Amino acid sequence: MIFKTADLAATTAQFASDVHYYLSLSPRQLPSRYFYDDLGSALFDAICRLPWYEVTRAERRLLANYGRQILARVPSLTTIIELGPGNGEKLGVLVNAGRAGTPHFDLRLVDISPSALELSSQLLSALPNVDVATYEAEYEAGLAAAAAETRSGRALALFLGSNIGNFDRPGAASFLREIRASLMLGDMLLLGVDLVKPERDLLLAYDDPLGVTAAFNRNLLVRINRELGGTFNVDRFAHCALWSEGYSRVEMHLVSRGRQRVSIGKGAELTGATEFVLEDGETIWTESSYKYTPRQIETLLEDAGFRAVEQWIDQPGAFALTLVETA
Repeated sequence: MIFKTADLAATTAQFASDVHYYLSLSPRQLPSRYFYDDLGSALFDAICRLPWYEVTRAERRLLANYGRQILARVPSLTTIIELGPGNGEKLGVLVNAGRAGTPHFDLRLVDISPSALELSSQLLSALPNVDVATYEAEYEAGLAAAAAETRSGRALALFLGSNIGNFDRPGAASFLREIRASLMLGDMLLLGVDLVKPERDLLLAYDDPLGVTAAFNRNLLVRINRELGGTFNVDRFAHCALWSEGYSRVEMHLVSRGRQRVSIGKGAELTGATEFVLEDGETIWTESSYKYTPRQIETLLEDAGFRAVEQWIDQPGAFALTLVETA
């Protein structure tokens, strides 16, 4: 089953509208959700395998070591809904680690990336006693559609990979409230969050020596050129990662190497201006990744209408999985 909330034309129009709007801000910005075209998704998979990026390995260790405990804490579990499944490996680890007596699970995968849904559904469909459905949609719409389908038993929603860190604090709170609104009483949420750690470790994770993260960042400009008729000269942008301690976030920027004029050919009817000048050293802010303490995670979830059930922490990777129940 494939559920889609919008056709390609509507998706492209939204992309164009967002790009024009965010590039008109000061400082100029681009939404990080548009990183994940086919190439961007492949580059992110490569980032997850880099020795400097501990998030994926730490989370997998927790899922493998505590998967049985996690699933056992959700009585009458029948449905697992993952927002942003990537290639499906982490959900596969959880199901395999937590499986006892080979119960049947409905696995529902929500993502805006068709390639990610194809990869994850292929991997997970090979597991025994599962039915897999995919939802090509924004998280909120996909979760609402998946959760609204007729089912018995309880649902467990997954939001892993520290994706909650891509929201600012008010945005994270609002998003978690939307998740809560889509779930029924007694359903649960498993949230994976990267913790505050030494600055050096954080910067290596977001500016790796091999330049994979830099390619991932610049690919956003390649996508704009390809899909929206942009004229970005990718070679004239440097990748920059910095740690903002006051906001507890890692920021990624694209830095203009010299003064340059850029135009975007598609979507002009939505916003007007399609041409602008970037000064030497001017940046385009492409991502913020907020880091939390364990207690901050619990407070964020409690404020969104959840009740804490249990938290597991991988100390080497400074990463937490937190299981909560709708309250």
